[in-house]
Amino acid sequence: MCARWGASRIVPWVTITAITDKIHISDEELSGLAGAFGIGTVHERRHLPDGLMNVNWRLDAEAGTFALKRVTDVPLERLRRNLGVLGFLGDHGLPVCAPILASDGSAVVETSGGGYCLFPWAAGEHIPGVSLTLGQAAALGGHIARLHVTLSWAADGRTLPRTPESLAVDVTSVQRAVEKAERLSSAVAAQDSASTFDREAAVALKARQAMIAAHADRLPADEVPVGPYGWTHGDLQYRNLLWSGSELSAVLDWDRVAVRPYAEEVVRTAQVQFGGADGFDLERVAAFVGGYRSVVPLSTAALEDAVHRLWWKRLTDFWQLEFRYNKGDHSFDELFTQDEALLHRWTDRLDEVEAAFTSA
Repeated sequence: MCARWGASRIVPWVTITAITDKIHISDEELSGLAGAFGIGTVHERRHLPDGLMNVNWRLDAEAGTFALKRVTDVPLERLRRNLGVLGFLGDHGLPVCAPILASDGSAVVETSGGGYCLFPWAAGEHIPGVSLTLGQAAALGGHIARLHVTLSWAADGRTLPRTPESLAVDVTSVQRAVEKAERLSSAVAAQDSASTFDREAAVALKARQAMIAAHADRLPADEVPVGPYGWTHGDLQYRNLLWSGSELSAVLDWDRVAVRPYAEEVVRTAQVQFGGADGFDLERVAAFVGGYRSVVPLSTAALEDAVHRLWWKRLTDFWQLEFRYNKGDHSFDELFTQDEALLHRWTDRLDEVEAAFTSA
């Protein structure tokens, strides 16, 4: 049974002030969407705060209860392609939600407000990774491995394009990272009235520049990561996973399906699931990676490379601050604070963290 955004144990990052404009949908637009998807009159709508980039609502309508999603951060043609794989995955026993199709057969309806997709609703919980048992962490690793295998079967040129034989990824240079930090420092300094966050961001940016300089010799050697490569979900983290009791009941949000190194998705998922302001829960990291490797035998070299590349990406990336100071969107301020603390702890324990990823 598919599931979508049920009860949550987490406190959403998004503040009421930040989401006011994001969550608006007019009665006229909602009525048009309900007609296009064939769900009848909508009796009640409720904004779901767990999403970060896109906006989600629970709809109680004549035809039942649904989750409506407005997608703003990926091209709609790519979204249609990605949603098209969910039927294949469901047919192969994976816990996914196939979208409701509109009257024209499309999974995405476009309005003046953006692109929308609709899913059936079922209960479940978003459980932060550190709240998973070791057994659940290992089981999650196995689920993701089976997901990768099944996506590889879908790469037949019809359901998904065939996997390319080679892959290159962008690596941020030291110079580019320093330039970004300097631009953001200038943006912080230009604030008319500095808030507590502004002052903390200014300190963090100075510290980050010092860290980049201290570790400049750790720049990844080239843009070709260690394989194997294949189709991946792209954003596996607790906000996109639903649990019913001890079982994983649904993998959500397929906006970012793309070809990546499998190890990249494994390492990123572990970082988001089991990393926080207090550092990594290394025991759960090891259990999770071990669960994956029990199904798909990723090499130690692939995992070492992925850990190194993700650490460098976090070291040289400032996306939460770019949302705040370039776009006026404060939705990710608290996430920046948490991730900054994790980055410092990670950098202080590089060998220990790498060992947890490769020892299983």
